[in-house]
Amino acid sequence: MTMQMTEEQRMATDGLRKVLDAEIEPKLRAHGEKFIPKEMMKGFIKTLTEYGLIRAPFPEQWGGLEMDWVTHLRLWEEVGVSAIDLALPILINVSGADMLIRNASDSVKEKYVPGLLSGEVFISMGISEPDVGSDVAAAKTRAVRDGDYWVINGEKTWISNGEHMDIFVCTCKTGEGELTHILIEADTPGLEVRGIPKMALNGQSTSQIFLADVRVPVENTVGEIGQGLKNTLVTFERARCHMAAWGYSIARRAMEESIKYSQTRSQHGKLIAGHQLIAEKIANMATQIDAARLLTLRAAEMIDQGLRCDKECAMAKWFSTEIAVKACRDAVQIHGGNGVTKEFIVERLAREAIIGPIPDGTTEIQKLLIARSLTGVPAFS
Repeated sequence: MTMQMTEEQRMATDGLRKVLDAEIEPKLRAHGEKFIPKEMMKGFIKTLTEYGLIRAPFPEQWGGLEMDWVTHLRLWEEVGVSAIDLALPILINVSGADMLIRNASDSVKEKYVPGLLSGEVFISMGISEPDVGSDVAAAKTRAVRDGDYWVINGEKTWISNGEHMDIFVCTCKTGEGELTHILIEADTPGLEVRGIPKMALNGQSTSQIFLADVRVPVENTVGEIGQGLKNTLVTFERARCHMAAWGYSIARRAMEESIKYSQTRSQHGKLIAGHQLIAEKIANMATQIDAARLLTLRAAEMIDQGLRCDKECAMAKWFSTEIAVKACRDAVQIHGGNGVTKEFIVERLAREAIIGPIPDGTTEIQKLLIARSLTGVPAFS
């Protein structure tokens, strides 16, 4: 593979970059970091679908563009550079659409997938629980068969898109050692959503979801009963590629802001870009961003080839999200006192970067996955 973009990819990313800079980011700056109402979020996402977002890697049959995952991540990076608050809903819709296309019945796909790809419908994926994170198999939310319905009880947490969602794919325990995905419409009685305030990224929604005797038709089962764990692991590959792109997109913005600032700020009679320790920080950022992107696009290319790439995705997610923390920390340092003020974006980037090493498996979990794939010896029984 090559790091160089094709002419088609460059045209697509350049067009997207222009609309992000001229239209979307100014509106987001004016709105601030507070929660983005659903209709406002939908407006942003629908605009971005015109530039290939969500739709890029999916079949034309469902409204997709039949592009590759590498091109999709190139586009997603541009959104991440401007606003992770917008990139995350796209990530969840992409992951959800991919799961439905691969596993759902034709009737479920026909009902929901076109809306997901057009930005008309928002999806959430319910895996984590208060006592369950990376150990997906330990999920306690239970679905019990009652004739032609599932009756679901339990609690999910750290759910992206929760307050925006129209549909919810819930990972449920349906038997001993058996997990199953079940699709629930957001207005189904017994389903309650509560937002979770965070240190950053409060424009998008992160939520707790409570399920009390929620009745769902069995025809809403996504995939075969008992195949939920297997299908989740494939979904994690796509999600971790996006989380890796989260890392280097935030790091790229931090580097771009640092370069601009160092070219205009003078100390001791010279631009700080000429100070060797500042230059070293910028050089480190640039090199690590390129390395992170290369790791991520390698994994995306494997997805395009139909290859399993859990090790490669874990490497990309770990490395990219961790270098983002360092890049943003250095960006604040380069800005000096200005770096901790709300006037400069690097303050916000630093808070957003700290979150990245946690979702879709912490850095520690990624390292365990990599080691297991190399040694064949699991860290857990």
